[in-house]
Amino acid sequence: MAPNRSNDKTALIVHPDMTVLSSLQSAFVKGEITAIVARDLPTALLAITQHFFDIVVISSRISEEGDGWTLGGVIRLVFPKAFVLTIAPGTDLLALKNAINHGVDEVVEGTASPEQIVSTTLRSPAIAGKRSTTPKERVQ
Repeated sequence: MAPNRSNDKTALIVHPDMTVLSSLQSAFVKGEITAIVARDLPTALLAITQHFFDIVVISSRISEEGDGWTLGGVIRLVFPKAFVLTIAPGTDLLALKNAINHGVDEVVEGTASPEQIVSTTLRSPAIAGKRSTTPKERVQ
């Protein structure tokens, strides 16, 4: 892989399904965003120690139900300015509560297309450079 230029964006995609990973990776590459993929928690944690991420897309279920939410919380602590998006089976009240409690920026349904997910990330204030630097400033 060629080294990133300073203005390049890098995304981490964590999902247990290889088909979804491949589709999301292709969609991010089309959007000129470098994509690092992981199918499990150990690989995701390794990637966190080796790269800086601007965008993180996580399945709410990696190995067990709900473990993606916890990984989202870790990502928020390690990369406070990153845009964190979680793919969940639904966007019900429980999913929204988990997103808030773990510092996730956006929740999309598992039926969303890779193009919709990439479009959502590219429209985010974090990627557009408008994200506030502290959680207190982000609360509206």
